[in-house]
Amino acid sequence: MDSLLIKDFPNDERPRERFIKQGPESLATHELIALLIQTGSKNESVLTLANKLLIHFDGLRLLKDASLDELKAIKGIGTAKAIQLMAAIELGRRVSNLEFTDRYCIRSPEDAAKYMMNEMKFLSQEHFICLYLNTKNQVMHKQVVFIGSLNASIVHPREVFKEAFRRSAASIICLHNHPSGDPSPSREDIEVTKRLVECGKIIGIDLLDHIIMGENKFISLKEKGYV
Repeated sequence: MDSLLIKDFPNDERPRERFIKQGPESLATHELIALLIQTGSKNESVLTLANKLLIHFDGLRLLKDASLDELKAIKGIGTAKAIQLMAAIELGRRVSNLEFTDRYCIRSPEDAAKYMMNEMKFLSQEHFICLYLNTKNQVMHKQVVFIGSLNASIVHPREVFKEAFRRSAASIICLHNHPSGDPSPSREDIEVTKRLVECGKIIGIDLLDHIIMGENKFISLKEKGYV
C-alpha cells in the first residue's frame, strides 16, 4: 500500500487548503504537523502519523524537547521528517524569545545614541536612519531611509512614516550622522525635524527625537528644543 499524501484527501479536508482559506489558526495541532512532514507511511496517512506523534509525546510539551533519535524512533518518521519538525520547533522557540532577547528599550537620547553609535560613527556618507518603537519604547525595526546630504525635500515624511504604519509603530526616533564628526545641527537638520514633528502630530505617531551622530558624540534635537 502506497503512503498516503495530503493530496489524497478531499479538497475541503486538506489542511493546506483550509490554511489558505481560513488561516493557520483554523487547523488542529496534528494538521499543522502534517503540513510539516507532508507524507505518511506505507500503512498510515500523514494525518494519522502526525496524530501518533502527538500521542507518543503527550502533546507539544514533550515534543518540543524531543531529540533527533527520539523522533526517528517513531515508525514513519525518518531523518528528513525529524529535522523538519525540529527546525520548525526551534523557529517557534526563537520567535517566542524575540521580545526578551532582541528588543532594545530606549528611554533617553543616550540609549538611542548608544544603540547606533558603533554602526554610524565612521560612515563616509550621511545616513538617515529611523528606529520604529512599540508602546514600551522597544525597537521593533531599524531602517535606512536615505543616504546622502540631508535636506527637507529629499527626506520626505512619506518614506519615514510608511514603515511606521507597516510595523504598527507607536513612535519613531530618527538619527543621521555627520561624516565630519561634528554633530552640530545645520539649518536643514532643523527644518527636516520640524517637518517630521508636524506630520507625526497629524497622523498620531510621535517623533520622539532626532539625533545627530558625530564621532563618539551626539546631539539630541529634542534636548535642543526642536522636538
